[in-house]
Amino acid sequence: MSASFFEAARTNAFRVAGSLACLWLVGCSVLPKPPAAAVRYDFGPVPVATAPAPQAQRPAIALAEIEAPGLRDAETSVLYRLAYAEAQVVRPYQLARWTRPPAQLVQQRLSSGLGRDRVVLLGGDGPSQPKVQGQLPALLRVELEEFSHVFLSAQESVGWVRLRASLVDRRPQGDMLVGQTTFVVQQPAAGADAASGVRALTQATDKVVADMQAWLLQLGR
Repeated sequence: MSASFFEAARTNAFRVAGSLACLWLVGCSVLPKPPAAAVRYDFGPVPVATAPAPQAQRPAIALAEIEAPGLRDAETSVLYRLAYAEAQVVRPYQLARWTRPPAQLVQQRLSSGLGRDRVVLLGGDGPSQPKVQGQLPALLRVELEEFSHVFLSAQESVGWVRLRASLVDRRPQGDMLVGQTTFVVQQPAAGADAASGVRALTQATDKVVADMQAWLLQLGR
């Protein structure tokens, strides 16, 4: 056979191999891609604060489990609301999740914040009532009513936290209401995405904790 025959055969072989490679690449491109994993958020580290002097310690308090009647117990989606369009509709970000339900995250933050200058007992609303220095501490009940990234307009949004707090003294003859109030904080968000909403909600929660500390101080607690 002539050299030209072998040269043509080799050229055809390269062409076939190239075509097969292209088909393999095309086939790979049409294969289903795994779904993107959701980003999981929490509030991050608790802000560092200077430890109070011993004489600054305030009365102990019992913190009941925070209730969130408007949020499903197992709901961990980061929620947003278009207040300028459909204010009554709450939507979840598709790929943004909290590591735990918001009520649990808020309770952890509240316990850490109040615990800087007092003893905080968790779950003090149960059948077993722990005492501090022989006395039942006042009980703080909290309801988380709003916890979402709220868009006031297409360009402006806030992390919106609203909760109701009730402080009661527990006595043998029955509980006595010491004070009740509602805290509302709207913390401006830097952007229109889930990460910006999470940062704003974290800052709003820390502001609520500071406001609650001031409220308890006004009540002499």
